[in-house]
Amino acid sequence: MTTTAELLKGAAELFPDEVVTQAHVRHLDLPLGAGRFALITLDNGLDHTKPTTFGPQSLANLSAALDQVEKEAADGAVVGVGITGKPFIFAVGADLKGVELLKRREDALAIGKGGHDVFRRLQSLAVPTFAYYNGAAMGGGVEVGLHCGYRTVSSAIPAFSLPEVFLGLVPGWGGCALLPNLIGAERAVSVIIENSLNQNKQLKGGQVYDLGIADALFDGADFLEQSLSWTAAVLKGEIQIVRPEVDRGAAWDEAVAKGRAFADSKVHGAAPAAYRALDIIAAAKDGDLSAGFDAEDEALADLIMGGELRSGIYAFNLVQKRGKRPAGAPDENLARPVTKVGVVGAGLMASQLALLFARRLEVPVVLTDIDQERVDKGVGYVHGEIDKLLLKGRVNQDKANRLKALVSGSLDKAAAFGDADFVIEAVFEEIGVKQQVFAEVEAVVRPGTILATNTSSLSVSEMASKLEHPERVVGFHFFNPVAVLPLLEIVRGEQTDDASLATAFAVAKKLKKTAVLTKDAPAFVVNRILTRFMGEIQNVIDEGTPVATAEKAIEPLGLPMSPLVLLELVGPAIGLHVSKTLNRSFPDRFTVSPNLAAVVKAGKRGFYVYDSGKPELDPEVAALLVQGDSVLTEQQVRDRVLDAVAQEIGIMLEEGVVAEAQDIDLCLITGAGWPFHLGGITPYLDREGVSERVHGKPFLAPGVASVPA
Repeated sequence: MTTTAELLKGAAELFPDEVVTQAHVRHLDLPLGAGRFALITLDNGLDHTKPTTFGPQSLANLSAALDQVEKEAADGAVVGVGITGKPFIFAVGADLKGVELLKRREDALAIGKGGHDVFRRLQSLAVPTFAYYNGAAMGGGVEVGLHCGYRTVSSAIPAFSLPEVFLGLVPGWGGCALLPNLIGAERAVSVIIENSLNQNKQLKGGQVYDLGIADALFDGADFLEQSLSWTAAVLKGEIQIVRPEVDRGAAWDEAVAKGRAFADSKVHGAAPAAYRALDIIAAAKDGDLSAGFDAEDEALADLIMGGELRSGIYAFNLVQKRGKRPAGAPDENLARPVTKVGVVGAGLMASQLALLFARRLEVPVVLTDIDQERVDKGVGYVHGEIDKLLLKGRVNQDKANRLKALVSGSLDKAAAFGDADFVIEAVFEEIGVKQQVFAEVEAVVRPGTILATNTSSLSVSEMASKLEHPERVVGFHFFNPVAVLPLLEIVRGEQTDDASLATAFAVAKKLKKTAVLTKDAPAFVVNRILTRFMGEIQNVIDEGTPVATAEKAIEPLGLPMSPLVLLELVGPAIGLHVSKTLNRSFPDRFTVSPNLAAVVKAGKRGFYVYDSGKPELDPEVAALLVQGDSVLTEQQVRDRVLDAVAQEIGIMLEEGVVAEAQDIDLCLITGAGWPFHLGGITPYLDREGVSERVHGKPFLAPGVASVPA
């Protein structure tokens, strides 16, 4: 039979570029005369910006450290063993770069078994074991601690999670089996399923303690010192740890059922990870950990060889890497300093922008509008939002006062913008209005001032065409709600120069937004794809397919909301406006739905009413609909919609709207909330054979978001 050492050696050979974590053993005398103690510190030798991970060599190093303390424990040389991390980081789980490289199921199985075999040794030591969660802990980092007998957690921890389901995996080194047996199924489902599928929600130290994952909570400043004193008291019997008994009756089954319903609401059965995790939690009810660990190994192996995980890792890498180094951005040294910002408009979007600029740039921000009442309302909104941040403890009183002082309003554009370095307009989406606004602003600003437009679909080049200096106009398209969605489409007009573009990217970085460079093409990226997607749904409804069938057809994608609920969020009038803009540019592919026009004319906020708590077709909207007699099946609708999206993406790439398919995916993930398990959209289109059907080839090379050939 293959030993753990052989498994890990084989896996390490597949992953030569692993950032290796060392497991340093040091000895110390515990307070209260409790005895000699062995402390293992996980450390990859890099600072906190490069978190500690577990690749095969790292697991082998931890196994070697356990060889040493196992002997010491058996010989009576130590009274206990603890495990902690380097400053600010405990450990953040398996090294995903290694997972990407795996080509065979048996190699994937070896990773699962290797982790289990090493971590389980903590359970079988002859002395009590302690995990000290001193900093960020995720995935395998959380799990190594679950194998210990006792746990403490720092109140300063900003991020603690089992995020595997979010990426398309299961917590596979003990999480699914151990956590419900520690804190009960309901709480475990909340951590493993609900938090993961809620955009990878993180727990803070206090929540970890409240859930019962940790036995004690200590301040960050002297966390290890307090943890060791507590350890001494536990070993001497002065502190007794009594954990509540886990309910293994109907409550366990109810928690799993609730988890399945939650997964259905989020991914509609489209991604298998949540369901595999729930199966293991369900089976862990009898407390048989060995069977649970075996089930985790099998699930890990299956999922690692599946498309959803590869798409999840691809999406994760896009957000973490490509999102931080935008393709096509000019040399950042060309960027000009921005010491004051002007905002044309004081409506809701403009006010959200003013708040963001003030918070992130901490420079004066001035709003203008056509009358004092609107200006006052806009400034009042920003001040009110700062008060909310103060109430929530997100800023202190001094910071709140300083932020409020930065935001002001004026009716006089010359006084407001004369010394501004960056002026952004957020006025009515009509080309003539925007051209007039820019002409007025250009007359009063300095020569180097950047003029940015938050247009969602209009031509930036046309907007700049009548200006004396069109080279300083740049598209700066935010997504609503501004505080939530990270994407910023930065649009290069025909005459935009490198300095203006570099300044736009520098500002985006300070705003903590994910910037993607796009060509000045109608509706840019997200709105163009969503409008084609929604337009095809509208077309099949107009032609005769029932609304419910058209909506249900898209469920297998596992999108955050159905197309018509999204339309409600965007606003039917805005949806109609964008479809008209695109119809003018591409009449052969973008239609204007007469039914949508009728819904807008009737003043309806959407297609649905929510009287029962669930969306139901509004009878008044149903009465407005004029449909043909062509009724499609769900599969036919899905094929038609996906073919349309694939066609549009292909055309956009040919036109050079963005550098690569990766940028399309990054835009959909960060600007439209499309799920990681789709990888945005192109990996899904490749996996389902749509790209091949429409273009005769996949969008991505083999291995980019799939198992390497």
